[in-house]
Amino acid sequence: MKAYYKKYDLLFKQPAGTSRGVLKKRPVWLLFIEKNGITGIGECAPLPGLSKETPADVEKLLVKLCSNPATFQQNIDLLAEFPSVKLALETALLDLKNGGKQLIFPSAFSAGKAGIKINGLIWMGEIAHMQQQIHEKLQAGFSCIKLKIGAKSFKEELSLLAAIRKQFSSDKIMLRVDANGAFKTGEASDKLQELAEFDIHSIEQPIAAEQWKEMARLCQTTPLPIALDEELIGINTPDDKKRLLDTIQPQFLVLKPSLHGGISGCNEWIELANERAIGWWITSYLESNIGLNAIAQWAFTKQSALHQGLGTGQLFTNNFASPLEIRGEKLWYNPSKYFEI
Repeated sequence: MKAYYKKYDLLFKQPAGTSRGVLKKRPVWLLFIEKNGITGIGECAPLPGLSKETPADVEKLLVKLCSNPATFQQNIDLLAEFPSVKLALETALLDLKNGGKQLIFPSAFSAGKAGIKINGLIWMGEIAHMQQQIHEKLQAGFSCIKLKIGAKSFKEELSLLAAIRKQFSSDKIMLRVDANGAFKTGEASDKLQELAEFDIHSIEQPIAAEQWKEMARLCQTTPLPIALDEELIGINTPDDKKRLLDTIQPQFLVLKPSLHGGISGCNEWIELANERAIGWWITSYLESNIGLNAIAQWAFTKQSALHQGLGTGQLFTNNFASPLEIRGEKLWYNPSKYFEI
């Protein structure tokens, strides 16, 4: 078995506004594993400022992994604190096992016979630009819209939500919001009350992570469901996961394999959530089409009835060509197309 990696900088078509600033490019690493003339490929996509892994950490670990891939294959828990590297290894090995054609989890999805419902993501920006994005998503056929909030005036954001609800009831359009931890603990309850007036499906991470007592109080008293996202970062052992879920008792989890323990780590989160009647959905977060494809194929196998938060692969000028397509509000895999890496 031979392993090596390559680094790529993905360039955004338009600067992407996030709660952590505006992104113009983002680094990813592709991990290649060769055996018996077949090459499996996985993507390592930590996000600086959010992931606990730094680019320097990733480079150092990939060098070590590539010098002795069998050791990490035999004990993947060595990568427990490096979820993006873990995901890259997991998916590269599955790709290798399935013939090196980026068929990570063969299914009706990868056969082009079924699509995955996804939400339409509205990026932070000027209110007029956000309104334009909403119009485009609705025209495209999305019935679930997710808005990033917390970076603009809350009054303006409420006006935006009010405008949507004036035109579309919750029967027509499902609204999700993601605060990325932007609310201060003292104001969070009042803001949740105001948001609840607009029939919001859920809010992701209203306050910053690592405030378990306060988040538990919010989840107990909230007028709209709360989904944990950043809160799950760095929680890697089954005991710690159980303790978090039993302490906070959220309504939903938002699972990102690149952040939350790779495929195996997220499967563990799902099992624990199901035992506690906690809902969940799966989200990508600015991976290239290689990582998006692996996450989408895995997500399909989980058969969730909810809209997933999968990207569309259309954000970058230099993304890898792939069989992934958006039709209406679903992500599809077109078997007549091929990956170009």
